[in-house]
Amino acid sequence: MAESSPASWAAADRYLAETLVGHDAALEAVLASQRAAGLPEIEVAPVAGKLLHLLARISGARRILEIGTLAGYSTIWLARALPDGGEVVTIEAEPAHAEVARANIDRAGLADRVDIRVGGASEVLPTLVPGFDLVFIDADKERNTLYLDWAARLGHPGTVVVVDNIGREGEIVDPDSADPRVRGTRAGLEMLGTDPRFEASALQTVGIKGWDGIALAVVV
Repeated sequence: MAESSPASWAAADRYLAETLVGHDAALEAVLASQRAAGLPEIEVAPVAGKLLHLLARISGARRILEIGTLAGYSTIWLARALPDGGEVVTIEAEPAHAEVARANIDRAGLADRVDIRVGGASEVLPTLVPGFDLVFIDADKERNTLYLDWAARLGHPGTVVVVDNIGREGEIVDPDSADPRVRGTRAGLEMLGTDPRFEASALQTVGIKGWDGIALAVVV
């Protein structure tokens, strides 16, 4: 029986990615460009990227909002799920990150489906036109409640909302944590559990990203 450890979690994740995702030249180029530019290695895992892709297809999303672009890895997964005429609006606070992402999205042949908005999300979100069918939140955890509020305001009944990195290595159980990322994650989860605009659940995960998780909600 395999031992439950970070090494075995990562090995199992790699097996799942090889079996269910496979190799993808465009996505591998994103990761290479991200490393070359010195961007943080905080993109979603391949199996999580494909999960986002499948959620977008299952929900029939035509307009997707992503908060946190980085180098465009998850953006490409989402954009590939769109039907003709669909659009991903993705917000990136760092101009240098947005430049890398734009090059990657262009290389992947998806420039016509992706609108990169550069700036702080708190400034960009009020400028957007409502009507998003799926919202993916993967930015600074300290403002998860702000992003969730805008997800509800910019969505509609039936909008799917995905919040990444909710596991925080299990620290979410500590109400006295001094880590602002943990405090922001807890506040977001508590909002999903009490705000009548959402119906939500969450899953903790293990894998190449360690002990983590996602929250999944629908706007009601």
